[in-house]
Amino acid sequence: MSAESASAIHKSQVDLLDFIDWSGVECLNQSSSHPVPNSLKQGYREDDGLHLESDADEQLLLYVPFTQVVKLYSVVIKGPEDEGPKTVKLFSNKEHMGFSNVNDFPPSDVAVLSPDNLLGKPVILKYVKFQNVRSLIIFIEDNQQGSEITKVQKIVLYGTTVETTDMKGLKKIEDH
Repeated sequence: MSAESASAIHKSQVDLLDFIDWSGVECLNQSSSHPVPNSLKQGYREDDGLHLESDADEQLLLYVPFTQVVKLYSVVIKGPEDEGPKTVKLFSNKEHMGFSNVNDFPPSDVAVLSPDNLLGKPVILKYVKFQNVRSLIIFIEDNQQGSEITKVQKIVLYGTTVETTDMKGLKKIEDH
């Protein structure tokens, strides 16, 4: 990672990989031979030979639930300069979205990825829109060259966990 892109990530921010609920991760329009774990899971996403690839057209719709509430600060989406993602819409805490209704809702943030972003420079998000995130939808609308296939080599979500109160652990105060 270059010094410039490393400085864009706050010291308190961590890779939220350990907080992803893998049993609920979904990706619509993924190629069966190039599925979403290739770009999202540790180890797979570091392998340059693996990637997520769209199937029927250039669009991809990822649903990423978390095991606990997080604050999302930035996202890294790496891809090849020609078939890498271009317009990426992010939706916080939306459920059951598909290609038929994804444009019915305003995104929490929109990123137009530059060549620097595709090489690993983080996209800083509108932090106020991502304070109490239980799930994230990543809609990749198109790619850099307008080709039929979009390729994503790596997705990294940076942020922090939200400390929540364990209500079961609280003791009732006795009346005196």
